[in-house]
Amino acid sequence: MSAQAPPSMTMFPGRTLNLVLATVASVVGFWAWTVIAPMGALYTQQLELNSAQTSFLVAMPILVGALGRIIVGSLTDRYGGRVMFTLILLGTVPPLLLVVLGGMLGSYHLLVAAAFFLGIAGTIFAVGIPFVSAWYEPGKRGFATGVFGAGMGGTALSAFLMPRLVAWWGYVPTHLSLAGLLMITAGVVWFFMRDSPAFARSTTPVAPRLLGAARLGVTWKLGFLYAVVFGGFVSFSNYLPIYLRDVYDFDPTSAGTRTAGFALAAVLARPVGGVLADRIGSKPVVVISLAAVAVLAWMVQLRPDTEITAGATFVAMAAALGLGAGGVFAWVGVLSPAGKVGAVSGIVSAAGGLGGYFPPLIMGATYNPEEQSYFIGLMLLTITALIALLFTLVAVGSRRKQPAAKIK
Repeated sequence: MSAQAPPSMTMFPGRTLNLVLATVASVVGFWAWTVIAPMGALYTQQLELNSAQTSFLVAMPILVGALGRIIVGSLTDRYGGRVMFTLILLGTVPPLLLVVLGGMLGSYHLLVAAAFFLGIAGTIFAVGIPFVSAWYEPGKRGFATGVFGAGMGGTALSAFLMPRLVAWWGYVPTHLSLAGLLMITAGVVWFFMRDSPAFARSTTPVAPRLLGAARLGVTWKLGFLYAVVFGGFVSFSNYLPIYLRDVYDFDPTSAGTRTAGFALAAVLARPVGGVLADRIGSKPVVVISLAAVAVLAWMVQLRPDTEITAGATFVAMAAALGLGAGGVFAWVGVLSPAGKVGAVSGIVSAAGGLGGYFPPLIMGATYNPEEQSYFIGLMLLTITALIALLFTLVAVGSRRKQPAAKIK
């Protein structure tokens, strides 16, 4: 299995290159995973969708990407990151082509089907956590997983570039270009990426390994926290273009630009959360993050009426969510038993994805068009963050694991 690694791992050559390659693969995967959301306003207009239909379409890749992470994390323990990164990148191409077909035909049902299979791209996160963890000693895994986690910056690229590229190049060429980028990245990964010398392929069947991870209390504790912080990021980054359209009357390009800024703030904060977790422990990092999320969600529902105030509030919210995501996943490397990092991270990252699936549906269902208000959805986020904050303080330990003596 990919397991906890000894301190001598610092002598392994090539770990920086492999961390970079894994992060680049994640960026491209996240871009493809969230390619529907920036076009949500366009689909809503052209297909005459209501808020619930748009929310369902936007949320569909999140659901499949979340559930798929459970299996992909364990498969990474068996086949390694190089193989799994390549397969996921290539496996994302057919669903992206289906998005092209659905858009060309103006078929909502075909787009929903494409969005379902596009969830494959979202599973790429569950590959990277055990992959980079195997390259780094426990004291630097917060840094490594934080840097890899910055790959979620693909959502920023998607939000910023998709509306612009569609306006410049057209709908079909833009999506075909992204399909080409997926294939090129898969080729680079296959030929240049290597699994850590500390990695040993697991021979344990996937189902028993998942059951073993599911029996651990730490899996569900961290899964809940990750559902709040990463789920909050995913749901906001996917639904924010629609929110900005409904509340502030932004056009798709303007909304995409601001959503990209939101995602970028989270991306930059995530490695910071990982590094701080290495130095002061994950618990204080997560506590600070959740407290900030609760306050900022309450501020968002007040609908700040100037762009500077509103922008600063959303950027601060993104930074708080990114900080918490980095802190939680640094905790995974500290609290997971040796040899179960892949299985635990798969379930935890799946919980994060599921945390991002339901909020867009709730936001769509509770939107008040007469008042242009998302009050109910935002107050639910405030309450959830406060509950998670109390849970962190009371129920989650801050134990630091000693480096394992050997790889099993």
